[in-house]
Amino acid sequence: MNTMRLTTVPATLACALAALAAAPAARAADLPPDAQQKLEQQIQQLQQQLDSVRQALQELRSQRAAAAPAPAAPTPAPAPAPQVAASGLSPDLSLWGYGEIYYTHPTHDPALTRFDLARAVFGIGYQLDERTSFNSEFEVEHAVASASDQGEFEVEQFYVDHQFDHGLSAKGGLFLMPFGLLNEHHEPNAYYGVQRNFVETLVVPSTWREGGAELQGTASGWTWDLGLTTGFNLAGWNANPEDPQYRSALELEDNGVAPLQATHQELQLADASHLAQFAALNYTGIPGLRVGGALFTGEAAMPQVPAGLPRARTTLWELHTRWTPGAADLQAVFARGTISHTAAYNEANAGAANPLPSSFLGYYAQAAYTVWQDGAASLSPFVRWEHFDMGASYAGIAPGFSTVPAGLAADGKPWPQPRDRVTTLGANYNVNDHLVLKADYQHFDVNTDFSRVDLGLGVSF
Repeated sequence: MNTMRLTTVPATLACALAALAAAPAARAADLPPDAQQKLEQQIQQLQQQLDSVRQALQELRSQRAAAAPAPAAPTPAPAPAPQVAASGLSPDLSLWGYGEIYYTHPTHDPALTRFDLARAVFGIGYQLDERTSFNSEFEVEHAVASASDQGEFEVEQFYVDHQFDHGLSAKGGLFLMPFGLLNEHHEPNAYYGVQRNFVETLVVPSTWREGGAELQGTASGWTWDLGLTTGFNLAGWNANPEDPQYRSALELEDNGVAPLQATHQELQLADASHLAQFAALNYTGIPGLRVGGALFTGEAAMPQVPAGLPRARTTLWELHTRWTPGAADLQAVFARGTISHTAAYNEANAGAANPLPSSFLGYYAQAAYTVWQDGAASLSPFVRWEHFDMGASYAGIAPGFSTVPAGLAADGKPWPQPRDRVTTLGANYNVNDHLVLKADYQHFDVNTDFSRVDLGLGVSF
């Protein structure tokens, strides 16, 4: 049947049923019983037919709806090129950081016990193209940085690195100097002990960075570095500190006893009238062994007062080695620096309480052993012995004047001496690859009041 005829059937049947239902009750009652029963049966049959027709009509409507063409969907706009990753950050962007918290307890003077957020460092890098990257690090020291606080905010690194072919690369900007075992790798889980060793803090200033350009190459287990950078400014040396207060060894480098620590410029309006040169060489061709050394030399900027001082040349060289056979870790570093023409400077500052040394040096030997390891977790006790002398030799000292600070500071404590022998016993507990807990005891032979117990927590990611 066609659709028109099918749609008229339900209406006809409905009208018939309505007419029967509207028959007066009195007339139905007048019919004999057999006729009443027959009439009821006819009404039931008509109802069944009506239900069947309704079902058939519904199925026909569904078929027609399915066969009809769907309306055309709107054409989507072209998707923009992806600019960010699913995380919301560009895939070329990299973030990292590290930080250290110290608890230090001088055993001879518990009143100097300190709890300090020593540093919090955050790094931002970006892959500029397949071979060129940008890297930077920003550091906050001692938790709060302001004019009235001891903390500092500083840019530790800010450079661009480009990779050439055949293991050759170049960088330019503010970068860490490739000296010793610690300067380029100074995250808390990269060294033993709560605090960095004194040789690579005082003799090799930590963290030592200069502005300039560097060329690096690798071949057959060798790595070499050549660079041209800013140098030191001797105007930063304080020949007459007003009151060098006694402090714990936590701030030993702030007492003005380390020439390069006091005079490196950190690329802050750095005097670049004479650039310095450096070279470094390392061999890592034998698994577990690293042997190398580095040399830095350049004319240092001089104080403007007094005028006429000859320009001094600052030179630093060092040798280092590290061997990790199995669970053992053996390290040693020797570093020595010289400053020329210090006689003219010291004569111009005759009687200074803190004359400028012409040479300084330091060395240490360290042994660690991993006694327990479970995956990334490990426990490594260590022992380190080190010696530093920030006034190994002087020139231009007037007769009768000592090169060793003497007397007492305002708080009644002796002035810190620029030389010492330090023995450190401790352990590193690496919770995982990113978290380390540390504890050690340090004994000072000369500055005995510096002897202390340290606890530390370090994190890196």
